[in-house]
Amino acid sequence: MREITVAQAINEALAEEMALNPEVYIFGEDVGDFGGCFGVTAGLKKKFPDRVMDTPISETGIMGLAAGGAYMGLKMVPEIMFSDFVGVAMDYLFNQVSKSRYMGGMQPKGDVCGLVLRAPNGAGLTAAAQHSQCTEALLMNIPGLKIAIPSTPYDYKGMLKYAIRGNDPVVFFEHKMLYGVKGSVPDEDYVVPFSSADIKLEGSDVTVIATQVMVHKALAAAKKLAEEGISVEVVDPRSLKPLDTETIVSSVKKTGRVVLVNEAPVFGNALAEVGLQIAEHALHDLKAAPLRVCGPNRPIPFTPALEKQWIVSEEDIINGIKKVLG
Repeated sequence: MREITVAQAINEALAEEMALNPEVYIFGEDVGDFGGCFGVTAGLKKKFPDRVMDTPISETGIMGLAAGGAYMGLKMVPEIMFSDFVGVAMDYLFNQVSKSRYMGGMQPKGDVCGLVLRAPNGAGLTAAAQHSQCTEALLMNIPGLKIAIPSTPYDYKGMLKYAIRGNDPVVFFEHKMLYGVKGSVPDEDYVVPFSSADIKLEGSDVTVIATQVMVHKALAAAKKLAEEGISVEVVDPRSLKPLDTETIVSSVKKTGRVVLVNEAPVFGNALAEVGLQIAEHALHDLKAAPLRVCGPNRPIPFTPALEKQWIVSEEDIINGIKKVLG
């Protein structure tokens, strides 16, 4: 095992899969010589000069190229610099690649549509309302589309490799505030399958379902609450589609209480579906109603002080946990 950052983990996953499969292509705005807006693809252009390509600032062009190449059997790994602009290319996700297995005669097996859209998301860099959103909830209701939301270097590397080796379209969210987070990864090749929620911390009093950067805040909150004798279990779904309902429900049945923590606005939040799954499968095991600790229903402010107030904090999570504990 060795310690690397999330950014390095993603870079390694891309390099290893490109070396393994000559049909993997990476492209997007400034992903070539510049190494991407956040330096994640640094050095890949030198290693694979014909398969790492810069594109114009055109999300529709990027996704059009990705969809076309994927339909031809290539493994396309486009990057949209900020997930906020996935909406510009929504038709390719909503009406094209997500329908491939159902409308293209590829139900049994098929190699189409092998596409992994890398989409940096999240607030914390004072990038204002149009470059700071978590947009996973917008994509939850699209059948045929897989959604990854890792939180650690181990998960980022393993899940990205798994996604690239798959035959389905994936939106792979990379939280910008996690790029510098360090963690251990194996030296040998490995993958992390989707629908494999991970219990980051075991506990007995309350379950916290958290995603991306909120996993780390939930763990910090749990550490503080342990000093007060409160035992918190932290579960990271790792993927929203497919969702590992079994692990989540099992945890909630054990603790009897659940707090759902996600950065995006609370109304229509992606974890609302997780809460409903819990209600359907563990209603009579609950000792208190599920509680959401999510962002407010308003755009993300640009001013640093206001952005800090907008983002879910460690203290918000602690207060939510204490509320469900009564």
